[in-house]
Amino acid sequence: MSKQALREHAKEIRCRLSPGEIAHHSSLIERHLRSVINGENPVLVYVSKPHEVDTRGLIDSLLASGTGVVVPIIETESRTLRLSYLRDPSVLVESTFSVPEPIGSEIPASPVDVEVVIVPMLAFDRKGHRLGYGAGYYDRFLSCHPHMRKIGVAFSCLEVPQIPGDENDVAMDLIVTEKGIIEPR
Repeated sequence: MSKQALREHAKEIRCRLSPGEIAHHSSLIERHLRSVINGENPVLVYVSKPHEVDTRGLIDSLLASGTGVVVPIIETESRTLRLSYLRDPSVLVESTFSVPEPIGSEIPASPVDVEVVIVPMLAFDRKGHRLGYGAGYYDRFLSCHPHMRKIGVAFSCLEVPQIPGDENDVAMDLIVTEKGIIEPR
């Protein structure tokens, strides 16, 4: 199956999840994530949009524990991500691709200071390959910052036998679903 066909298939599966299932699965994923975040500070976390693993609970939990939260901002011109600290989630506004971002309230963050990143995945395989939305923003960003420990998150129903890859794809170090933690082979 091509990447585009896999994307469409994954979106269909994900859209079948009820809001209650998404909330329940997301809270389990958050619990698993908290067990693998080993005191790294700050943590780069994507801000979820509808149908994704909801990261707002994780963001609130990290902030409440005193852990710095860094969020990505989509740079359409350079087709990569820039980073901003997030101290107050209420400043988030829907921006590029409907992603909530702290536009107008940015606090610049350096990728050099980030040791762990939570990455959204449309689909994944057990080798650590992820399928994103197709624009390559995370792959380009992560290729430039290989020191970051990459933790992909997705619902377990989005696991596939194999993600077709190419030389630009960056594999995840860990994958977290509501069912637990997967260490890629």
